[in-house]
Amino acid sequence: MPAARWPSRLWIVRHGQSAGNVARDLADAAGAERIDVSGRDVDVPLSAMGEEQARGLGRWFAGPSKSGAVDARPEIVLVSPYLRARQTAELFRAEGGCDPALSLCHDERLREKEFGILDGLTGAGIRALQPDQAEFRRLLGKFYHRPPGGESWCDVIFRLRSLMDTVALHHGGQRVMIVAHQVVVLCLRYIIEGLSEEEILAIDRAGDVANCSVTEYAFDPTASGDGGLTLVRYNAVAAVEESAAPVTSAPDAVVAARG
Repeated sequence: MPAARWPSRLWIVRHGQSAGNVARDLADAAGAERIDVSGRDVDVPLSAMGEEQARGLGRWFAGPSKSGAVDARPEIVLVSPYLRARQTAELFRAEGGCDPALSLCHDERLREKEFGILDGLTGAGIRALQPDQAEFRRLLGKFYHRPPGGESWCDVIFRLRSLMDTVALHHGGQRVMIVAHQVVVLCLRYIIEGLSEEEILAIDRAGDVANCSVTEYAFDPTASGDGGLTLVRYNAVAAVEESAAPVTSAPDAVVAARG
């Protein structure tokens, strides 16, 4: 990708804590097989804590522009169509994180990883109710395992490569923010940094991506010979901490109709 087609700055943000995250924590603590959330995963909203995390993120980004410094807020905001991500972006914008007139660009390629027949199940539920899938996942690993009706990490990466081509084509030299989900954050790191399966799974094992955390890249004209994006920070939670909202990090809950 020619240097002129890279964003000048790229922020990747996980949505705030969702009602599904809370329900999953309760199900895991109780040893339940199913997560007690009804409806589609796409419609799961933020929790009250998640709303405050999103507001804190907006205030944190608004700080430089409000103090009279050069505006370092995003010029483009790309958002997963899932409700929890859209609410995060809307609250971020309402608190001055970007221009209040900026349109939020919803892009279905940023949606959560689809879990197929595993929707609504905890880890214990998968082992009890879908033992064949639990064994396939153990053998293949999460990078390649695709549950019936769902996606593997490779499937997510395939659609995100297309998304990054769109970013390159239309947003070169601009400040771009992506608001999406934990697996999306990790898979974008895999693409942008050219990581291996082993490297990205090691990052995943080190800890969950925190809600409303920021992963940031800056364009470096010396990177990769002709310029590229260089990681500035990963899973940074300063905005949440400064907002006085608790930092939360848990796997995105699998909470579709069977949940």
